[in-house]
Amino acid sequence: MTRFTVAIDGPAAAGKGTISRGVARKFGFQHLDTGLLYRATGRRVLRGEDPVLAAQGLQPDDLFGDDLRSGEVAQSASRVAAIPAVRTALVEFQRAFARRTGGAVLDGRDIGTVICPDADVKLYVTASDKVRAERRYKELAAAGADVTLQSVLADLAERDARDAGRDTAPTKQANDAFLLDTSEMTIQAALSAAVDFVAAVYSRGD
Repeated sequence: MTRFTVAIDGPAAAGKGTISRGVARKFGFQHLDTGLLYRATGRRVLRGEDPVLAAQGLQPDDLFGDDLRSGEVAQSASRVAAIPAVRTALVEFQRAFARRTGGAVLDGRDIGTVICPDADVKLYVTASDKVRAERRYKELAAAGADVTLQSVLADLAERDARDAGRDTAPTKQANDAFLLDTSEMTIQAALSAAVDFVAAVYSRGD
């Protein structure tokens, strides 16, 4: 099997990034965190660039940097992601990655619904608002960010509403996606469930 695409969607801090990286390692697939494309674009906008021009001019080096995980960049990413022309500028990059030989795992907000509606496997990873806020708070606090649990919860709620309510490619579960709620799961258990689901399809070779 030369091509196999895994689409993993879900809201922030649900665990989809960790699960996506784990699935990619397990099967030897390439991994793309599509959120980094929007975060990189959002960071360029914070530096004064036009959103559409920032997306069109994105370079591989833009996908690196510790500040891509900051709350400020995350909010900017969510805002630019609601701009149709920005999404259009980044769609083909993602689809080309998904078609690469050797298998690919893409995680984001609209992979299974818009970017790769014909993906071989689709997962929707989610968790309760409280659990997601606690996870993101610990992550940011460990990185030295000056945040509170309440502010993180408010930021997540704002992003969720914006991502789910935008006119273009709103965040939602694809009808044929496997739902994985990680609220009460360890990361090891969640990854194991995802790997088992992918393996069941991958082994069939269809």
